[in-house]
Amino acid sequence: MTHSRYQQTITELKNQGSFRFLRQEIPENMCNLSSNDYLGIQQNQELYDEFLDELYVENHKFSAASSRLLTGNHSQYTQLEILLAQMYNREAALVFNSGYHANCGILPAIANKNDIIIADKLVHASIIDGLTLGSAKFERFRHCDYNHLEKLLEKHARNYEHIFIVTESIFSMDGDCADIPKLIALKKKYNAFLYVDEAHAVGVRGAQGLGLVEEYNCIHDCDFIVGTFGKAISSVGAFVICDEIFKPFLINHSRTFIYTTALPPINIAWTRFIMQQLPYFQKQRKNLQLLAQEFSKLLQVPATSHIIPYIIGENDKAISIAEELQTQGFFVLPIRYPTVAKHTARLRFSLHANISHNELRTIATFLSKKA
Repeated sequence: MTHSRYQQTITELKNQGSFRFLRQEIPENMCNLSSNDYLGIQQNQELYDEFLDELYVENHKFSAASSRLLTGNHSQYTQLEILLAQMYNREAALVFNSGYHANCGILPAIANKNDIIIADKLVHASIIDGLTLGSAKFERFRHCDYNHLEKLLEKHARNYEHIFIVTESIFSMDGDCADIPKLIALKKKYNAFLYVDEAHAVGVRGAQGLGLVEEYNCIHDCDFIVGTFGKAISSVGAFVICDEIFKPFLINHSRTFIYTTALPPINIAWTRFIMQQLPYFQKQRKNLQLLAQEFSKLLQVPATSHIIPYIIGENDKAISIAEELQTQGFFVLPIRYPTVAKHTARLRFSLHANISHNELRTIATFLSKKA
């Protein structure tokens, strides 16, 4: 038995500037621009203290030790799902262990060999894996090209039992936004289901922080709304908002739900605690929006969200500039091929509500000298 094939692959990744490795936790004195803690909850000690006061009273367990279908369905799950359904004013909600579990588990469950899924070209890897794991045929339309989407819908409308349109709301690599109202119009025209992944919008968009579907006032027009707790909510896990019929269906057919140990009740309790606070983070949401607008102008790049990509081009150059920024106290990571297309390596700035305007100006000045 030899390891040469694996060593060769690792060497090639290093030579291409595509090698990934695990980093230690970054120093607290660095300005973190690669985190998904968009509302700054992770840095909010008052929230932790308030939750811990509750914790001592309710004595939450630190382990589930079972799947939810066996003995792991703690009452905290039920309370959280009821809360989510009430917040979205929809019939049902189901919690998954992560956004990856949700996207890999929901799509193969709800779509079978008689159906087709048509997804945006730039949807997250978890959605792509969900497409490949299922039995449904799938195609992908050019990124945010709804004319191309409609051509595919016209082509397939009469050939399949169900059509599913799949998109992110805020795209993770480019930070741009889907035209949800346009997608809803196409969904209605072709009698399709609409699946919207709100991973990067939950918490930061909409009056109550429920995402772009709330901002566009179209929560009831989206058949499946997927959100994560591991980003702006600063917790762990994910959820889907859907009609009541789909909840028991997913419980019985979603393999990533059935065959995994449940999250510990203490994590679910923390998630529920933060979700109850979510409507009151308007100040943070507004500040994040203003910071994104300012940084977009400073960098002279378009931006419609708090995720702002700064295209460098080649992997090596993106790595070098990121490392220079890190030495100056700004932790930003290069996003490289194969995560993004070749020659589009970038610095992806994930802004959070606690960043100062002066810090953004310092970064912009540095980058202007590198142009």
